[in-house]
Amino acid sequence: MAETGLVPVFYHSDPETCKGVLEACYRGGIRAFEFTNRGDHAHEIFSELTRYAEPRFPEMMIGAGTILDGPTAALYIQLGADFIVQPVLKEDVATVCHRRKIAWIPGASTLTEVSRAEELGAEVVKVFPGNVTSPAFVSAVKGPSPWSSLMVTGGVEPEEDNLRSWFKAGVTCVGIGSQLFPKDLLAKKDFDTLAAKITEVMGTIDRIRKNL
Repeated sequence: MAETGLVPVFYHSDPETCKGVLEACYRGGIRAFEFTNRGDHAHEIFSELTRYAEPRFPEMMIGAGTILDGPTAALYIQLGADFIVQPVLKEDVATVCHRRKIAWIPGASTLTEVSRAEELGAEVVKVFPGNVTSPAFVSAVKGPSPWSSLMVTGGVEPEEDNLRSWFKAGVTCVGIGSQLFPKDLLAKKDFDTLAAKITEVMGTIDRIRKNL
C-alpha cells in the first residue's frame, strides 16, 4: 500500500467481471486489491477470485472490505484474504486478524479512533468517509500523530487535483471505488482500456508523491 499509493475498492456480482478487473489492476501496477463484502454470495465470489489470482498474479494482495464482525473476518481469512478492511473499528475483528497474522485496517473518523486502532495493533488506519472528513482532517491528525499511516476511502477521485490534496495532507495511500471503474467499461468488459486508465492514475500518484 505504501509503495503503490492506491488500493482499488471493488465488488461485482459476476465472477468473470471480477477476474477481468483484477487482471486490469495488476497490469496497471496495482498490488493491493480490496474486494468488498457487499452483495449476495460475496464470499463465494471472493473465494473464486483468490483461487484464480494465486497462480496468475503472484504479487497481488487481495483483501476483504466492509467486514463488520469477527466471524465474517474469519470466513474471509479462511478463503484467502491477505488483509481485512473495516468501515468501523471492532475489537473482535482485530483479535481474529492478529491471531492469524493478517493485516487489520479498521475505519476511523476521529483522532481518538485512529489512536485506539493503533493501540490495538493496526499499522494502517482507514479514514472513512473521506468526503466527510476531508484532507484537512488528515493534516490535523498528522500534527499530533505524525507516525500514523492513513488510507482514505470514500470521496477520493482519480483526478490529479483531488489526489494531490490527499497526499499533500499526508495519507499513505488512497482507496478508490466506483470512480476508478466506469460502468460503461465494465458493461463492455473493456479491460484493456481499464488497465490503461489505471496505469495513468498510478503514474499521476507517483508523480505527485515525488514532487511533494
